[in-house]
Amino acid sequence: MGEPVRFRLHVSEPFDFERWNESADLFGTTPDCEDEEADEWVIDLESSFCFNEKDYRVVLVAPRYVGERLTRVFDSIVGQPVRIAHRTMDGWHFSMAGMLSLAPPAPDEAPASTDF
Repeated sequence: MGEPVRFRLHVSEPFDFERWNESADLFGTTPDCEDEEADEWVIDLESSFCFNEKDYRVVLVAPRYVGERLTRVFDSIVGQPVRIAHRTMDGWHFSMAGMLSLAPPAPDEAPASTDF
C-alpha cells in the first residue's frame, strides 16, 4: 500500500454549503483510489462538515457524468466533477455535487520553510 493521497473536495451544490461550514472545501484521504476499477470512493475527511443540522466526517464520491472514471483526477488540471453522498440510516444519499482534485500536503506536513 502506497502513501495516502490527499484530496480536495470543493462542494458547489448546494450553493449555500459554505454558509453553514467554514469553507466549501473539504480535505481528506482514501485507500479506494488505488483500485482503478472502483466506481465510488469513500473519503475520510480531516474535519467534519454540517449538512441538514448533522455532522459528517466521511463522504462517498462518484463520477458526475456517465462513463467517467474517478482515476481521471490524477490526470486533470482542475479536477474531476463528482456527485457527493453522505451516510444516512438507509445507506448513502447523493445530495451534493462538486469537484474532486489533488490537494497540497496538509499544513502540518508541509516542508519547512527555507527563508534566509
